[in-house]
Amino acid sequence: MDADALADARRAEWQRLDELTRRRLDGPGVDELITRYRAASADLADLKTSAGASPQSAHVSTILARARLRLTGASESILVQATRFFTRQLPAALYRVRWTTLVIALVTLGTIAVTSLWLTSDPALIAALGPADALEQYAEEDFTGYYTENPAAVFAGMVWTNNAWIAAQCVIFGVTGIWPVYVIMQNAVSLGVSAAVMFAHGHGDLLVLYLLPHGLLELTCIFVAAAAGLHLFWAWVAPGPRTRGAALAEEGRALATVAMGLVFALALAGLVEGFVTGWALPWPVKIGIGVAALAVFLVYMLGVGRRATREGETGDLVEFDTGTPRLVAG
Repeated sequence: MDADALADARRAEWQRLDELTRRRLDGPGVDELITRYRAASADLADLKTSAGASPQSAHVSTILARARLRLTGASESILVQATRFFTRQLPAALYRVRWTTLVIALVTLGTIAVTSLWLTSDPALIAALGPADALEQYAEEDFTGYYTENPAAVFAGMVWTNNAWIAAQCVIFGVTGIWPVYVIMQNAVSLGVSAAVMFAHGHGDLLVLYLLPHGLLELTCIFVAAAAGLHLFWAWVAPGPRTRGAALAEEGRALATVAMGLVFALALAGLVEGFVTGWALPWPVKIGIGVAALAVFLVYMLGVGRRATREGETGDLVEFDTGTPRLVAG
């Protein structure tokens, strides 16, 4: 087939397709665009088969590319996607787990208090935790030394990556319904034991002072991660009118944003722990910084999240990325 002859025969049709890609289309116009798109695709296949790469095939390819964008839509820029993620998807996902987060926080604090009070009620229980000299060294030196034994930047990065990994596990393995509970209870009991040792040796004030600056935000992030994981588990247990697969897919996409968002919140907590907790600053300043960091997170989670939720955001991807959902009754 001669490429020039085909171009002469189809030029008017290609020009019409090019015009349709540049106009606002009604229903019949879209139908015509689809029909001419298919015809031009067939012409392009003939051109490439008979003549290979040629100016005519390049011209038709350009027109078809514009037509394809009109039919499928152009992908959004990274800046637009990032803006939607931080202003709508992430805060909405955080807002959805607010009450579960509160319950987990209360259970954790209660477990810490019960564990600490139970151990300190009997000196024999404290003695059973380890050698007396080791426990004394922990209370006198090791607890506070933990925050200053490494350079601040190294320490901040270390705690950030560790806590981000724990948060990610709570969300990813939340579908089991066991792992988030295990992480929370293990953390609560560990803190309760530490509190018992510190109070038994007369250093309970140091425990509070060293934990508050970074612990307010750090623990809140872990509570949020566990809450997201349990919501994922509940989507599998009680999917409602959706199939279990559809419920897991939808909730998994929405709540995975929590794991990604907590990376940034835990980075802030890591900076506070590395550069504030162990530094020689007045304790009111240190605790004030920790309270401010928590306040910023809560305003974002509850304030921005509430607004995004009222606008219909769930934390899931937009329909263009997820595909058309299956309609269900009820």
